[in-house]
Amino acid sequence: MVSPMKILAISGSLRGGSKNSTALRAAAQVSRDAQLRQYVGIGDLPHFNPDLDDLDNQRAPQSVLELRRELREVEGVLICSPEYAHGVAGSLKNALDWLVGSGEFVGKPTLVMNLSPNSRHAHAALVETLRTMDAHVLERQLAVPISGSTLSEAQMLAIPVVAELLRGSVEDLSAAIAHRTHVEALDG
Repeated sequence: MVSPMKILAISGSLRGGSKNSTALRAAAQVSRDAQLRQYVGIGDLPHFNPDLDDLDNQRAPQSVLELRRELREVEGVLICSPEYAHGVAGSLKNALDWLVGSGEFVGKPTLVMNLSPNSRHAHAALVETLRTMDAHVLERQLAVPISGSTLSEAQMLAIPVVAELLRGSVEDLSAAIAHRTHVEALDG
């Protein structure tokens, strides 16, 4: 029996009722071939400070080391983040800054999802940052058409187009992971 692919789901929002976090939890429910684990420590990361990061000796704040460990343990990453003032959410950008030099994203299949068709600026900036980090970013921009009030996972999944977009995004990411695994097996 093949074990499910492991994907780390990262929400760029710190809000308790975040639609981004809810969408990631809903995606986990519709996933067939992957096991999604939501990263919940983004608010615990200190402000990025290179003076606190000794990559040679693997010393950094404990919360940063934990994030890096979680990323090393998964085969892919699914990111869902809001756009603030035409930019990437500060909490997510801070997390990525801690990862630039440590290499956890190198070659890692990563899908970026947002919940608004109008979130183009942050999406482009996030993709650029991830590509700079050598992540394998899936080309498709996924904007889940949800606006207005807060929805539960069940309410999101009750909207057929949303359920299909979430399922399709996890399937696309799973296919990219499978392709990478196959290529690595041929090379190895």
